[in-house]
Amino acid sequence: MTTSPDLELTTVDADFAVSVVRRFYHLVDTGDAPGLAALFAPDAEYRRPGYGLMTGPEGLLGFYGRDRTIASGNHTLTTVLADGATVGVFGEFHGVLHSGAPVDLRFADSFTVRPDGLFATRDTYFFAPLV
Repeated sequence: MTTSPDLELTTVDADFAVSVVRRFYHLVDTGDAPGLAALFAPDAEYRRPGYGLMTGPEGLLGFYGRDRTIASGNHTLTTVLADGATVGVFGEFHGVLHSGAPVDLRFADSFTVRPDGLFATRDTYFFAPLV
């Protein structure tokens, strides 16, 4: 008898899921691309405005190791909400682009954390004008 993936996600402890998400931001801010990529399941999907779908650790390594326009910076999480495996984050990012220009923005992320502590999904949203 197999267990439904949806049923498994409902058994994830919210505090555990939040701790994984907080670790992720720490790894991003310290520039540990291999470490943050290792938090994503092989079939995990990451969606971010302006980029194609990124899948699994390889997709995250490509983004954080090559494609990301940000050189460095820090996330400040202002609100973290969790319901089992689903974690929503609102925050601010302050940093520097590879061009040397400063970047300051507000963002929202949603994550789904599997029972093994790996991300199944991440979606990023930015508070920025589109037109």
